[in-house]
Amino acid sequence: MRDATLHIIGTGPGDPELLTLKALKTLTACPVIAAPKASPSGSSTALAIISQAVDLDGKTVFELYFPMKKIRAGKAPEEEVSRAWRAAAATIIACLDQGLDVAFPTLGDPAIYSTGYYLYDTLLSMRPDIRVRFHAGIPAMSCCSAETAMPICLGNEMLAVVPATFSDERLRSTLEAFDTIVLMKVHRVLPRICRLLEETGLLAKAVLIERAGMEGERIIRDLSTIPENPHYFSTMIIRRNGGFQAPWSRDRQQAGPIPADVSAM
Repeated sequence: MRDATLHIIGTGPGDPELLTLKALKTLTACPVIAAPKASPSGSSTALAIISQAVDLDGKTVFELYFPMKKIRAGKAPEEEVSRAWRAAAATIIACLDQGLDVAFPTLGDPAIYSTGYYLYDTLLSMRPDIRVRFHAGIPAMSCCSAETAMPICLGNEMLAVVPATFSDERLRSTLEAFDTIVLMKVHRVLPRICRLLEETGLLAKAVLIERAGMEGERIIRDLSTIPENPHYFSTMIIRRNGGFQAPWSRDRQQAGPIPADVSAM
């Protein structure tokens, strides 16, 4: 029996058309799809995305529970979390041992706050010989940048990408230290974030993007009134240097049009 492979695949920000060609090819080829979900009785958002682009008929599909609880780098997670990770890994190992390739779709890019690496680490702790391949996906912030025609960072600007669920102290220090801040997982803590932005003088520099690139997309540039019921797919970009307009372009506008006799030279 040949050695099978687990493919951890970034699905992108939500629009199935933003799946990479490699993701589509791999998802189509894998006979087993094991998709993460955030609650035992819920459904997998990643699975919903790929099902719009990949025919799942004839495939074995698992939805694996990954508790949405805080994980601190370098520290062991809660027992409920570890138990769920081990159960998910055991399901995948059983398929791999049958010689079946498994695809594990995860939102955005697997490298950025993804369940994919928790699964990978758990698998290696159980079976160090497991074959795993990662497939990059388009991160939400890239799609948000494209939809707003606003860069993430330019020149010598410094960038921070952090979950909005961080403590006030950590968020405040980040807001004060970086030129561009991308806040993920904004939907549950938006009032608190807007308060911090107002206190740091950055509220007018922030843009909230919901469902970037998808039907129902909403771009909110005025956060003086906090939007109600922000969507799960919500990302905020804060640019200390404001929306995109190059400094030399601003200088030209302030100086006025070039005189006719000069432009003719």
